[in-house]
Formats: sequence, C-alpha cells, structure tokens
Amino acid sequence: MLDILIPSLIDGLLLGFVYGIAAMGLTLIFGVMDVINLAHGPIIALGMFGVYLAFNQLGWNPYLALLLVAVGGLLLGILIFWVAVYRVLDAPHLSTLLATFSISMIIIGIGTALFSTSPRNVDFFLGNLILERLTLSWARVAAASASVLVTGLLYLFLQRTRTGKAIRAVANNRAAAELMGIPASRVLALSFGLGTMLAAIAGGLIATFFPFTILSGTSYELKSFLIVVLGGLGNPLGALIGGLILGALEGIIPAFMETTWVPVLEFVLFVLILLVRPTGLLGGKP
Repeated sequence: MLDILIPSLIDGLLLGFVYGIAAMGLTLIFGVMDVINLAHGPIIALGMFGVYLAFNQLGWNPYLALLLVAVGGLLLGILIFWVAVYRVLDAPHLSTLLATFSISMIIIGIGTALFSTSPRNVDFFLGNLILERLTLSWARVAAASASVLVTGLLYLFLQRTRTGKAIRAVANNRAAAELMGIPASRVLALSFGLGTMLAAIAGGLIATFFPFTILSGTSYELKSFLIVVLGGLGNPLGALIGGLILGALEGIIPAFMETTWVPVLEFVLFVLILLVRPTGLLGGKP
C-alpha cells in the first residue's frame, strides 16, 4: 500500500503548489480590495491557451512562454480593473461580483468562438524522475519549482520593495494610505493585475501536464475558492498551505476509492471548514 500511497501523495503535493499560486491570485485581490474575482477561472484558461499558442504557433518552450503569459495576465488584469471594477469598487459587493462575472462570460464567449470547446494539450514531455521505487513526472516537479519561485518573488516584492509596501498599506487602510500620498487607485490596479497574473501563470503550468478547454478554468476556480476558505480568505500564505492540503487529498483519495469521489470529499471539507472555522486554518488577512 505504501508503494502506491507515497508516490500519489508526493504527486498531489507537487500539484498543490500550482493550486496554491492560483488561489493566491484570488486571495491577493480580495485581501487588498475586498473584491471576489469571478473572472478567475477564465483567466486561468487564458493562461493555458497562452502557453499552448506560444508552444504550437511560435515554437517556444512552454516554460519560456510563461514569461509572456505572466506579462499578458498582468496587463489584462489592469485593463479589467479600470474597465469593469474601478467604477463599482465602493458599491455593494453584488456590483463587483456582477462586474467580474460579466468579464468571465465575455472571456468564455470569445474563447469559445475562437477555440471551440475541443480539448487541447501541450505536447511537451520532460520524462520522469526515478528515485529508487519512486517515479515522478518532471513536468510536475518543474511546475512545483516554478510555483515556489513565483511565490518567493511575490513575497520579496510585497515585503522589500516600495511598491509592495504601498500595496500592503492600501490593503490595511486605503484612506490613510491616500493621506500619506500613496496613489491608491494605481496601487489597486496593480494589485488586481498581480492577482490575474498569478492565475494566468497557474493555468500555464497546469497546461503542461493536463489537457484543457476554454471551460477548464471553472473547475480550478472552484478549487481556488475551496483553498482560500481552507487557508483563510485574504491570507496569501494560507492559500499556499491550502493548496498543498488540497493537492495531498487529490493524491491520497484515489488510492482508497474511485476518482469520482474526489470532488465530493473536497466540497464536504469545504462545508466543514465553513461550519467549524469560517476564517480558515490561518485566519483572514494577516
């Protein structure tokens, strides 16, 4: 049993790092501006297609294409903020939900028209890493490593740079930050851009080992919501830990029962966390 369980657990944890940065994009936006981004899933799907098109049309290495996807995600997020979110930022939460939901429908509609809903995949095989009795996919190891790198860079940006400190100041008290001369609107736009960038990067990484369609982002959006509730809404570290927990569950559960039970048990966990500890394992905003 251990020969099956340990490789499955490690595989799940590697995938959990990618889930973590996807959820980190969602929780960063909420933590800074109290906006729940319902366009999160379609942006993950755009990241998948960004890597796919760069690989198939331009011949780029998928991991090099992630740089293009990251820049595209950042710019798209800033555009979405100014076009759809900024005007309703101080309105009731329903207004921001409807605004981001509208963006979600637009992306899915255009994406379906351009790419249909046929499954695609990035046909790029890195081989396997063999350690005695343990066999791991290099694609998952590379995705987990890239996720750790992105997380580290984000942490350094938020903690050590002037702009990162401005983002944290606006998240703590927007009115006080404005009184200190911080351009809150531009900081919020950058924060939304960073959140969408993380979602796009996660999508690009997922595309390197799973097939996908323009609708695939929806399932990962649901996983992201589960993770941020598990770790604490508005808590980036909690998102990473929640991603690892979810990845571990997805690795372990199929070793004991049918794969179709995985989403059922995940959302049972979701409900239990809401009932027992609604602020998540690590609490809300740090």
